[in-house]
Amino acid sequence: MRPALRLLATPTITSTRSSLRPTPPALLPPIPLYRRLLRSHRKYLPTEERLLGDEYVKAEFRAHRKIDNPMHIVGFLSEWQLYAQGIEGDGWRGEKMDREKVDKMSDEQVAQMYELMQEIKRRGQEEAEEEVAAATSKKGRGE
Repeated sequence: MRPALRLLATPTITSTRSSLRPTPPALLPPIPLYRRLLRSHRKYLPTEERLLGDEYVKAEFRAHRKIDNPMHIVGFLSEWQLYAQGIEGDGWRGEKMDREKVDKMSDEQVAQMYELMQEIKRRGQEEAEEEVAAATSKKGRGE
């Protein structure tokens, strides 16, 4: 098998901005970012979370495939890149969303986040019920 070339995101232009603000990382193109997200899910998430995350990533990238506005594209890619970095760093568990980000969301996006939260809660309850059922069946068998 031939080794695949990897795209490494590095800034190409040195910034003349103040040294107080760090230079933002270069954005990955959509397809390498999409692959990175799915790889991160496979490597860092439990199976249930991975399945839910993969569905969500695929749906979002499909829905934004035909976006032409450069500002929307940059915002979309930068947020997903931050998400990937968070997943890989494991600093995301239990983290709350910034109030500024929530305020900037459209009504549709807020509704989508609410649906995602409900799905996560539902799956958590199902897992808890399965654990209780398993523990009960072990007691019944005398294990």
